[in-house]
Amino acid sequence: MKTILVTGSNGLLGQKITERLFTTKQFKLIATSKGEDRFPVKDGYIYAEMNILDPQNVREVIERYKPDAIIHTAALTNVDTCEDQKELAYQLNVESVKTLISICEEYDIQLVHLSTDFIFDGANGPYTEEAAVSPLSYYGETKVEAEEAVKTSKCKWAILRTILVYGIVSDMSRSNIVLWAKGALEKGAPINVVNDQWRMPTLAEDLADCCLLAVEKDAQGIYNASGKDMMSVCELVEKVADYWKLDKSLIHEISAATLNQTAKRPVRTGFVLDKTIHDLGYNPHSFEEGLAILDDQLKK
Repeated sequence: MKTILVTGSNGLLGQKITERLFTTKQFKLIATSKGEDRFPVKDGYIYAEMNILDPQNVREVIERYKPDAIIHTAALTNVDTCEDQKELAYQLNVESVKTLISICEEYDIQLVHLSTDFIFDGANGPYTEEAAVSPLSYYGETKVEAEEAVKTSKCKWAILRTILVYGIVSDMSRSNIVLWAKGALEKGAPINVVNDQWRMPTLAEDLADCCLLAVEKDAQGIYNASGKDMMSVCELVEKVADYWKLDKSLIHEISAATLNQTAKRPVRTGFVLDKTIHDLGYNPHSFEEGLAILDDQLKK
């Protein structure tokens, strides 16, 4: 049985991977993150506190558990924060990856690295794995540099690119667009939503499954791992309102230009998923199915 070490296990994706492995027992899991373990059940896997910004600490933890694969989910993903705090963004999104690469090369560990649609400028979406990158933001730049480091490394590697991940866990450190829209509309709060950006939102469970498929199948190369439905951000929020029968008149359509955000966002991203479906057996849910899964979890 392979041993997987997950970085950022307290995040949404990290907890979904823990959940998957906790129920399937498919791999041995070493969950690592900063601070205390946020996953509600504490047995059936090992939790090790690990600071991804401390190379010595990272090395000690990996040498202690000798995983067959590392799934690297830890990153600074807030696009505007990356623009404002470039040094921190570089440390978290590039330096940490280089640390992992050197250790993976040394111990022959497979590295599954998470990347993003923000490596593209959004002029020609949806994108295949071979499309030329052209980031608009510093966040996108850090993710491109990290990808390049992974691609030129001597370890076994897979890069999974994803888009706008949504879902829920019992101890959420931050929200996502689905929960934000649902929460605001339930309170009767009017919300401004952009109508000129298009995405393929990704259910966290689907992305967790793709990470595990990459390990199971010894995947090598770049794979697109998003949801399968393309929609504008405004359509996404309207679908949330429709599903939970909330008041759509509270949704005010605006253009992205009026938001004055620090970092630029791509207009239309989206991915062609054929390779991931064919090579890994990836089978993402539709957005409506994802909302139903979320609804079921919220009821519990």
